[in-house]
This record gives sequence, C-alpha cells and structure tokens, in this order.
Amino acid sequence: MNVIGIIPARYKSTRFEGKPLAKICGHPMIWWVYQRVCQAQKIKEVFVAIDDERVRKVCEELDIKYVMTRSDHPEHISRIHEVAEKVKADLYVCVNGDEPLISPKCIDQVIPCEIDDNFFFSGAMRTLTDPAETIDSANIKIVMSDIGRCVYISRTPVPYPKGTLMFSYKKYVGIECFSKKALDFFVSTPQGNIERIEDIDHLRFLEHGKELQFTLVDSESISVDTRKDLEKVIYIIEHQGANL
Repeated sequence: MNVIGIIPARYKSTRFEGKPLAKICGHPMIWWVYQRVCQAQKIKEVFVAIDDERVRKVCEELDIKYVMTRSDHPEHISRIHEVAEKVKADLYVCVNGDEPLISPKCIDQVIPCEIDDNFFFSGAMRTLTDPAETIDSANIKIVMSDIGRCVYISRTPVPYPKGTLMFSYKKYVGIECFSKKALDFFVSTPQGNIERIEDIDHLRFLEHGKELQFTLVDSESISVDTRKDLEKVIYIIEHQGANL
C-alpha cells in the first residue's frame, strides 16, 4: 500500500506567525517534524504542504520535499486534499507541523495494513491525566463508545461527570490518516452547525454520518501553539535529547 506523509506548515498562524521556521536547537521546527515522520516505517514518502516562499526557501536549503499549496485554505484538511490532488497514494497521513516531538512509532500505530476502496479515516488519541489539560479548550476531547466508535469530538470535557468521576478522558493527537474518498467528501460537504460552533474540522464527518476510528497511543508529544510551548520543547531536547 502506497502511504504518503503530509505535514501542513502554514506560515501565518494567528497565535504564532512564522511557526514552521521557529528555531529549535539550531534547526527550524518543520525540519524536526519532517525527520520524525520520515522515520515512520509504514510511510513511503513525506511532503511538507507549504503556503509561503520563506518556507519554500528553507525546505530547499534542507532538502525537504514539499508541495506548494494555496494560502487561503480554511481548514488543514482542505490543504491535505490539495496535495492529494497532486500526489497519488492509497492513504494520506497528516502529521501536524507543530509536533516536533511526535513519535514515529505512534504514527505507524494509526496506519492500517490495508483499506478497501471506500471512505476511511483514522486518528490518534491519548489519555488525559491532568485535570487542567482536561478543561483546557485547546485540547480536543475524543468520546468513544464501548464498541470502539467515535461518537463525539469536543473542546469541553464530554461527557459531564455527573454520575461518576471514574472516566478516562481522551485527547486528540495530531496524527490522521485519510483515504482520497474521505478527503473528497470533506471538501465537497458543507460545514455543519456543530462544526461551526466547536470549530473542529472532524465534526463535518460525524455530522454527516461517517465513521471515524481513533487509536489510543502512548504519546507525550507537545503541540507548539505558543512561544511558551516552544521553550518547553527546546528544554526537553536540550536535556533529554531528540532520539533522531
């Protein structure tokens, strides 16, 4: 099965402009993510989905494969779709461009051995252990049924712990696998009310009856959303190493 890795690298982030080029121990962040994804055994080729000439220049200097995309994509999934229109594959694995500590092993865990020629989506999630993380709206919570199906995705702690506190909340981790049909479905389907309210792209699938799979991974990766997050990553690499 031909599996392609795609790393969205949007330059004009609202909270952290120029994030793909932020320096981490001598290298830009996108270099760290690219190296991690390239180590995943099930991925044959990796591309960075860029939208800025400054990022293109750095990619060329560091011999990083890239695909130039439009700068006006409203969601990262539509950017992945643009790449899929240009690069043919059986499965497209999206790894967020702000995950410099992402585990290649976790990436491989989310990738199936085979898929049929239909809609397919799988993602990664990890268990939340800190109550502060659970109530943080930046952490997207995945709600799974007892038979392993995703029933809802939210920024709030769902379900509400009225009957018992004995519940293990799960957080979305920035690894996703899409079939081309799943990407086509996303860009051809209008945004629903719940997606608009929560501001979570994946709800477009759930609102229209599509089944989403999520795999529980043992990941302590840090998503770099702010400069404070960047400082944490730098500290970890300086004191614990990067294991590249």
